[in-house]
Amino acid sequence: MTDTRAGFVALIGEPNAGKSTLLNRMVGAKISIVTHKVQTTRARIRGVAMEGAAQIVFVDTPGLFRPRRRLDRAMVKAAWGGAGDADIVVLMIEAHRGLTEGVQAILENLGEHTAGRKVVLAINKIDRVEAPVLLALTQKMNDAFPFAETFMISAEKGFGVEDLRKWLAGELPVGPWLYPEDQIADLPMRMIAAEMTREKLTLRLHQELPYELTVETESWEEKKDGSARIEQLIYVQRDGHKGIILGKKGETIKAVSQAARAELEAFLGRKVHLFLQVKVRPGWLDEAARYSEIGLDFKDGD
Repeated sequence: MTDTRAGFVALIGEPNAGKSTLLNRMVGAKISIVTHKVQTTRARIRGVAMEGAAQIVFVDTPGLFRPRRRLDRAMVKAAWGGAGDADIVVLMIEAHRGLTEGVQAILENLGEHTAGRKVVLAINKIDRVEAPVLLALTQKMNDAFPFAETFMISAEKGFGVEDLRKWLAGELPVGPWLYPEDQIADLPMRMIAAEMTREKLTLRLHQELPYELTVETESWEEKKDGSARIEQLIYVQRDGHKGIILGKKGETIKAVSQAARAELEAFLGRKVHLFLQVKVRPGWLDEAARYSEIGLDFKDGD
């Protein structure tokens, strides 16, 4: 009988490097929000992928960047914490952006946070550059840090993802699985539902959207007909933000609600009744309860 393997793989990198897209492709379900805006992944989301007799538990960390506010500091601490807790660390960079100042800063801290762990390089979005550019970047990165392996992938299109998954599966420690085989994520469904609504807000509002908003699932009621009634609160910092989210005659929040409900129904495989409410809460960025709700430690922002 084949030995089972299991372990944690942390995905780290700059914001927008494609970590969430890779996680969703590896797991085969949408559990991490994917938008074109930076800093969308706030909590360390775990997704579980099966590869043969191996169970790979992915930790999708917030993007690493230079923190300015308490929320930023908590996110960066969570990202490095995710790397430090993992069996294997995957650093993702974008092929067309290359060795940026942000990647350089990550490389400078990588050894300290990943001591004793295998670190692999995944160069993402390879379809955007020519082969010579890719080879030169690979050389430059491996000169800067002793990566165990380098993979060239397109998380969006799937190129190279299977090779990466198979390699990770073979490198994990021998041991029993950490989760039931049918459990794809260890985040409570309430948080996944809130993340889906936050994604729709981000996509809908683009540049108008202030980062100072969060979504919480206030109640989740299972109905007798098999449907779910979900009530969510959108917290914003100022009255002006509330107006932006509601939109003219409530059109914006109505569109967000419809899009989030459709995705929730597809994810859960049943009917969902979704109710959204916007609340102005000026100091939510400094409330410990808001941080624990999105999977971060308030003290990490100190």
